[in-house]
Amino acid sequence: MTSLAPNEAPSRGFANPVFDSQRCFRAVMTAMARPGQIQSIEGIAEPPAPLNPVAAAVAITLFDETTPLWLDSSLAESPAVCGWLAFHSGAPVIEDCASARFALAANPLVLPPLSSFSTGSDRYPDRSTTLILQIESLGARGPRLTGPGIASTANLSFAPMPLDFWSDFARNRALFPCGVDIVLGGPRCLAALPRSTRVAPKPDENS
Repeated sequence: MTSLAPNEAPSRGFANPVFDSQRCFRAVMTAMARPGQIQSIEGIAEPPAPLNPVAAAVAITLFDETTPLWLDSSLAESPAVCGWLAFHSGAPVIEDCASARFALAANPLVLPPLSSFSTGSDRYPDRSTTLILQIESLGARGPRLTGPGIASTANLSFAPMPLDFWSDFARNRALFPCGVDIVLGGPRCLAALPRSTRVAPKPDENS
């Protein structure tokens, strides 16, 4: 992907910025309140590849000039993506993922361990990183999830998946109230795995 020409404007964010961003924000908050439940999302953004529309919509809804942002290499190496995010959010991109308020990753297969990001502290657990992980598919299979916001149990699967993801996520849960929150951005939907969610012991990561 080449960089923008001097007089070339980035592709649009939302068609209706006020209402579409509000709709996206509600979808993210509902997903966080109901872990594992897949939320449809409309009015999504039109970002440059390899950033997908749902992950992009979440990004420009949540990021601003006060939120340091870490990008994985597939995004950080794209001038078009960096320019688009800067234009629509103003979030400063940093190289140290442990200092990021948000992290945006387009290639789950090379995602660093969750412990690489900020997990907050006992005094300031809210200073942890929220990870927006771009994926290709979401489904209601996978390991059993329990915890706040889940009436009994829930199941969630996604692809592609980082190596040993569910074991890594269980370690992340053990840090609660610290830990990383995760938003999964699929082609036309999203789901969330907040740090409070428990995963069944020894899950089958290929479920």
